[in-house]
Amino acid sequence: MTGLEELTPRAIVAQLDTYIIGQNKAKRAVAIALRNRTRRLKLPQDVRDEIAPKNILMIGPTGVGKTEIARRLAKLCNAPFIKVEATKYTEVGYVGRDVESMIRDLMAVGYAMVKTEMQSVLREKAEEQAEELLLDLLLPGLKKKTNPQSVPLTETPQQVLLPVTEEPSRDTREKFRTMLREGKLEDRMVEVQIQKTGMPAFEVFAGTSNIEDLEMSVANITNMITGGRSKKKSVSVKDAREILISEQLDKLVDPDRIAEEARNRVEQSGIVFIDEIDKVASKSERGGQDVSREGVQRDILPIVEGSNVNTKFGVVDTTHILFIAAGAFTMSKPSDLIPELQGRFPLRVELESLNAEDFRRILLEPRNALTRQYSDLLSTEGVTIRFGDDAIERMSFLAAEVNSRMENIGARRLHTIMEMLLEDLSFNADELTGQTIDITRSYVDERLKDIVQDQDLSRYIL
Repeated sequence: MTGLEELTPRAIVAQLDTYIIGQNKAKRAVAIALRNRTRRLKLPQDVRDEIAPKNILMIGPTGVGKTEIARRLAKLCNAPFIKVEATKYTEVGYVGRDVESMIRDLMAVGYAMVKTEMQSVLREKAEEQAEELLLDLLLPGLKKKTNPQSVPLTETPQQVLLPVTEEPSRDTREKFRTMLREGKLEDRMVEVQIQKTGMPAFEVFAGTSNIEDLEMSVANITNMITGGRSKKKSVSVKDAREILISEQLDKLVDPDRIAEEARNRVEQSGIVFIDEIDKVASKSERGGQDVSREGVQRDILPIVEGSNVNTKFGVVDTTHILFIAAGAFTMSKPSDLIPELQGRFPLRVELESLNAEDFRRILLEPRNALTRQYSDLLSTEGVTIRFGDDAIERMSFLAAEVNSRMENIGARRLHTIMEMLLEDLSFNADELTGQTIDITRSYVDERLKDIVQDQDLSRYIL
């Protein structure tokens, strides 16, 4: 994971290019938006507060890379990021997820991110404490003892000696410590106390505004009442070490400090990707379901404009959170969104449909190219498959052809093509161990001959 500070727009586009073919306009728009987040944080506080994020609306048919850009952004930027589906939200007053839950989810992501970072710094100390606890478990009768007298602050640890009668206990403990570090006790069973901790009572109902969140809160209360006590469990030393380290890390980190840092990150550099935004677009003259869709837009509007959202980690201001929305807009158009929401997405990027050349590049160039995926999968069975250039060209042409005759589902068409092409090989792979299979144009035509010959393509590819 790379920090935004190190990511120039050119570097962001280069990273996206390793997984996504084409769509340079969308990549550039996203790269500039991310870079502007870093630039803004370098400005004085009074100037910084006046600069609002330039939200992006990505428009394009399904399967051209909108969602993939969001997925790769999440891995690229060291900032709280969440991808949500607009279709799972309902207007306030209806049963379902309310739109404010996207900010609560984003805050939870930020909290987990900061907690992981803080724990990584304290891990060495936690490991030392866990080692002492493990030795106590392995030597229950020889626990480390200290002098009953209080130790003056002026004395050094070397001056505070244990009684001579406890020397064998210390020697045994050190022998076990050596064996523990050498990994000789990994499979020995020990009994550990596992704490079942619930959410703090004062946080249980914070941000609860629908049935789903209420059910989770009630479950937390039940857990606190009935299962809050610790219980004993027999585990191996290897597993006990991880349990003890995790417990020590939880004790070492400060939840309040984590929440404060996470809230600051969410407010200053948080990113929300709203997919399928076109599914809540509606025409005002229509009624029925469209009324609820417009209600969702009205509920999203204040969050995008900037408002305070109550979460269990504190109140979050959404004014400077970057929102990126995406939709195919096949059954509707961006102008069907309410005008106020349109105005909150000033940058509009249209993604292009994919052609045969794009499909050829998708099959070959990305780090996770489909041809590489299937080769790796079959290699686990000892089968080697090699794709010829003519076979790649033929598959690309067929994918473009089917998309032009039927519903255009973009690069997802390649998944169905590849599955049909390699169906027999995948099924019989265990009987072909040690063989090398060459995928040629004739092989493609033979396996996909029904598609080539029959005009009713819907019978063969969904």
